[in-house]
Amino acid sequence: MATLYIRDVPEPIAESLKERAAEAGMSLSAYVARELADIAARPTNAEMVKRLKARDRSRGPSTADILEAVAEGRK
Repeated sequence: MATLYIRDVPEPIAESLKERAAEAGMSLSAYVARELADIAARPTNAEMVKRLKARDRSRGPSTADILEAVAEGRK
């Protein structure tokens, strides 16, 4: 497992993380590792765009259908 050192963390942020870790009953290190794992599991914007472009949209509503629904919603 890798070791990370994070420097120059503003004191208010460090205190907030310490408080959250304590509330979760975790060490600061374990809490931050869990948060980093959650961040790393999320797709990047580029990955999300790639996924969306790869989707088959042939069976979805047309642009006209969407515009009509928006117009109806505004009435």
